[in-house]
Amino acid sequence: MGLYLNPGNKGFQTILNGTYVDKTGLIDYINSTINTMRKLTSFSRPRRFGKSFAAKMLCAYYDKSCDSRSLFEGLNISKKESFERYLNQYDVIYLDITRFISTAESIKEVVSDIEKKVIAELRMNYPYYVKENEKVLADALFSVSHETGNPFVIIIDEWDALFREAKNDEAIQKEYVQLLRGLFKGGTATDETIAAAYMTGILPIKKYGTESALTDFKEYTMTNPGKLAEYVGFTETEVKQLCDNSQMSFENMRVWYDGYSFNRIRHIYSPNSVMNAIQEEEIQNYWTQTETFESLREYIGMNFDGLKSAVVEMLGGGTVGIKISTFQNDMTTFHNRNDVLTLLIHLGYLAYDAEKREVHIPNMEVAEAFEDAVSTEQWGEVGKAISESEKLLEATLAKDADEVAKTLEYVHETVSSVLQYNNEASLSCAITIAYYTAKRFYTIVRELPSGKGYADLAFIPRRGTDKPAMIVELKYEKDADTAIKQIHDNRYDGVLKEYVGNLLLVGINYDKNAKGENAKRHSCIIETG
Repeated sequence: MGLYLNPGNKGFQTILNGTYVDKTGLIDYINSTINTMRKLTSFSRPRRFGKSFAAKMLCAYYDKSCDSRSLFEGLNISKKESFERYLNQYDVIYLDITRFISTAESIKEVVSDIEKKVIAELRMNYPYYVKENEKVLADALFSVSHETGNPFVIIIDEWDALFREAKNDEAIQKEYVQLLRGLFKGGTATDETIAAAYMTGILPIKKYGTESALTDFKEYTMTNPGKLAEYVGFTETEVKQLCDNSQMSFENMRVWYDGYSFNRIRHIYSPNSVMNAIQEEEIQNYWTQTETFESLREYIGMNFDGLKSAVVEMLGGGTVGIKISTFQNDMTTFHNRNDVLTLLIHLGYLAYDAEKREVHIPNMEVAEAFEDAVSTEQWGEVGKAISESEKLLEATLAKDADEVAKTLEYVHETVSSVLQYNNEASLSCAITIAYYTAKRFYTIVRELPSGKGYADLAFIPRRGTDKPAMIVELKYEKDADTAIKQIHDNRYDGVLKEYVGNLLLVGINYDKNAKGENAKRHSCIIETG
């Protein structure tokens, strides 16, 4: 067993020693591509979404230097027809690009280090087939496979690390792309050398213009995971089982870590966060332990037309339309707000609805990352409005109607400076941002009926909180009494029909046509239901 050639199965064995969610079905998919025209697979997804776990699993399964049968017995792959055929049948080349970066004297030496170190290990194991002065990795692999008749399985973990760590050095990036093209350029040599390849990372394969740098790879990404969607993260069924086994609240797990949705799988959860919650027996923000808000702040603060308003829309619980096709799959080439938002999809900060071509903030955990990112001078009043939301909730629960009206005026003015003031959608956005902190205690259901005149929000207490339910009704050009009357008329409809706990009714009116000192004024009435 080596570092790069046939690394063995210890990594996967360590994973199995903990709580393991069975994702071995991915092996069956890779098996279906072996020695076919589809044998090159790239599967990108965010940090801490199980990329390295999958890479170690594939190493354990294919590596012919070890016997991994006992590790896979009872798992999903052992029930598949392809299991016996490919189990421990190949020489595996495993490249963890982050390891090469961390051990290189300089990041400029990374590509040459990859070639030198892997060739040296190949020569140790196949001294008769690898020349002493061989410097080209693709040629060394071809020599071994040609002489032995055995092709390799190549697994590359964090393939895009150089694009992230040397994001402004095009020379290093191009040198690295040339190495990969040499390995996967197609034709007879590649067919003879490679049985299958699997690359994983955060970014999709780099594009130059409209062309992929590695055109022969089949790509699965956060914008199009295709048949691999269930392996992006944990499915709802898997999380429910984990919650049952650990006696944890599935409802809270869903609020904090769900939110990624694809055509084939409607609910995908952040795996690292779910497992941390299970192990620590506490649901909290684990995202900020692996990501810093500085990177998010950098991207959402870029000076592109409409980017700031898009972020405010999403902070207010809305969705934003997006065109993903112009993104160049790197960390520096941005032409418009769509490119920035597309990067945030791949980083896991946004969830993408391919059918509607819209993005939104996926869950409470990521929402807190956005909250941190806008709590800076650059975001000014928007960040302050969010920071005031805790006081607004306290004022509402205390039935301090004057304070509620005053705070809502301020938030509405702030949000409208980015959006459009006299607009129902902006009012709904403003009210959601004004009650931003309430998300930690409530499920907020936002309803925008057709026609003009109102936007409703129902605040349903989460399990374990002692706060009352609330219905907030907003009116244009009428009065707060009318808002309260409508709540009384409709309070038992929809989501609160079965609710039996305490209830607050909050009626708010905004007269968009008021002039003088009453311009942009809000009135509020709060009653106990």
